[in-house]
Amino acid sequence: MTKYVAAIDQGTTSTRCMIFSHAGQVVAVDQREHEQIFPRAGWVEHNPAEVWENARAVAAGALAKGDLTSADIVAVGITNQRETAVVWDKKTGEAVYNAIVWQDTRTDRIATELGNLGGGQERYRAKTGLPLATYFSGPKVKWILDNVEGARARAEAGDLLFGNMDTWLLWNMTGGVDGGVHVTDPTNASRTLLMDLSTLTWDADIAGEMGIPLSMLPEIRSSSEEYGKVRERGALAGVPIAGILGDQQAATFGQACLSPGEAKNTYGTGNFVLLNTGTEQVMSENGLLTTVCYKIGDNAPVYALEGSIAVTGSLVQWIRDNLGMISSAAEIESDARSVEDNGGCYFVPAFSGLFAPYWRSDARGAIVGLTRFVNKGHLARAVLEATAFQSREVIEAMNADSGVPLKSLKVDGGMVVNELLMQFQADILGVPVIRPVVAETTALGAAYAAGLAVGFWEGEDDIRRNWAQDKEWTPSMDEDAREKSYRRWKKAVTRTFDWVEDDD
Repeated sequence: MTKYVAAIDQGTTSTRCMIFSHAGQVVAVDQREHEQIFPRAGWVEHNPAEVWENARAVAAGALAKGDLTSADIVAVGITNQRETAVVWDKKTGEAVYNAIVWQDTRTDRIATELGNLGGGQERYRAKTGLPLATYFSGPKVKWILDNVEGARARAEAGDLLFGNMDTWLLWNMTGGVDGGVHVTDPTNASRTLLMDLSTLTWDADIAGEMGIPLSMLPEIRSSSEEYGKVRERGALAGVPIAGILGDQQAATFGQACLSPGEAKNTYGTGNFVLLNTGTEQVMSENGLLTTVCYKIGDNAPVYALEGSIAVTGSLVQWIRDNLGMISSAAEIESDARSVEDNGGCYFVPAFSGLFAPYWRSDARGAIVGLTRFVNKGHLARAVLEATAFQSREVIEAMNADSGVPLKSLKVDGGMVVNELLMQFQADILGVPVIRPVVAETTALGAAYAAGLAVGFWEGEDDIRRNWAQDKEWTPSMDEDAREKSYRRWKKAVTRTFDWVEDDD
């Protein structure tokens, strides 16, 4: 009887369940969006209970669409938005506060105070591979313990648990208050500012400085092993949960970037470029992150350099939902095609400050170069071009850190259906851009991790064989035009600095 692997893909705007065949092809998918909660400027939250309910619903939905039952599924993997922090009561199963999302900037003051202890933004980089920034989970947990009444006392009494979204889902899927497994993997743990990259263990000194009891933290296990089985009440009841990968590492794995020097760029809510550096930790001198790429079973951990961009696909969503400029995301391409270029207009979407390579939490979004000539089409093109320009910035940093210029770029994620964007990305980079047949490689990577753990796939060669190219875009822009356009983009970026003031 034919068997399959499922993946729960818990993203920033929605949760999906995707079911894959042995050939890595999509058999069924179900998806639900969840509410984006903005209590005040710079704050972004999700309701953990809603996310968990959606995860249950899409698992049932995908099985129904594929005319399958849990007996057809050999394993399930979890992939998730990273750095989004949940703190919950292990006795009641209820979150003490909404999940604080990776884009949220409320911890800016906490990051500054920790940096003032010595070392500034670089205080924890040697151990964690990360700068002190609002992006990461640890300061979010500190904020919850400092600001939710009674939370710190409950945490110190051992009653509260912390996890990124992978841990929250795993704990609930395996029983919750009735024996739920409190575990994460190194790709998620490496995004907390609390894990030692070399030992893959929690660092007691850093946790102590943040005032986070170690009892709150999940056990760190590999990215590919059986953690537990889905509880009996779920649609996937009895299926082993056997893979966990943070979304960007999952996409890297799904893209078969399994050798040092291979890189991918995922175009989602934000953009994330990861370069596999093998078993070597490469510390960036150009604003990138050093992170765990994956750890398969007992094998040595594989590391990556990452360029994290906060706002790309979510800019299109903002244009749609906040401004009403388009009624669907697909409209942005037709609007952008109505003009030949951006009309001198540049859109820097520093809504959450700027991530790589700048790490400027004081930056805010700006549209520059406006004249009366600029119309809706020029703005639409500037929105798309912002994604490509930001990607070039992190790829240039990656080239500098690695010493090996990228020869081509594998791309995936929801935005890669936008052919105008993909062509402009090739043009502004000056290298080919390659899209695979299965563009949603995040869920596929989590499925691979789970399937490897139970022997559904034998090894990395199976993953490489499954990867197939769908389309390639080659550069067609004149070099002078490319560099002039990029130079103006860099000038626009500087206009966003120093906007936030101390009393904001």
